[in-house]
Amino acid sequence: MSDSSPARPAAPVLDVWCELQCPDCRSALDDLRALRARYGDRLELRLRHFPLEKHKHAFAAAQAAEEAAEQGQAWPYVEAVLGRVQELDREGEPFLIAVAGELGLDAEEFDTALIDGRHILIVDADQAEGKAIGVTGTPTYVIDGERLDGGKSQEGLRERVEEIVDRLLAEQKA
Repeated sequence: MSDSSPARPAAPVLDVWCELQCPDCRSALDDLRALRARYGDRLELRLRHFPLEKHKHAFAAAQAAEEAAEQGQAWPYVEAVLGRVQELDREGEPFLIAVAGELGLDAEEFDTALIDGRHILIVDADQAEGKAIGVTGTPTYVIDGERLDGGKSQEGLRERVEEIVDRLLAEQKA
């Protein structure tokens, strides 16, 4: 059976360079939720990892987020961890595994993934790409080639992202 409807144009992509032990990224959650609510599947929100040296559990948290993505729960997991940054600070990897269990994910698989390092290459690649394009802190947003640094201030960033997305979506219709 062939589908004769024209292919939908690809949704604009918002890369969100994030670190799961970062209080500023937690502050950005409301903006990300609002963007998802406003655009739904018309905007692809893509989590990119940029663990910072100063946060000792950030690299493990990035790997755990990749395992959550593999199990189909990337954003719920990211939101759950970011919402409890202080617990991650205190407890480290056991906390990451516990959150997986709370969300009904395969916590044993999280434990194994953190031990065998199966997601390290993805995290390393994200970090290298982030450095190459000038990401220095988190959160940083990149959309349509424009980099918006939320590590300094969140003020006005969601509005700027919305302006760009609205323009990109309008161009698709034209």
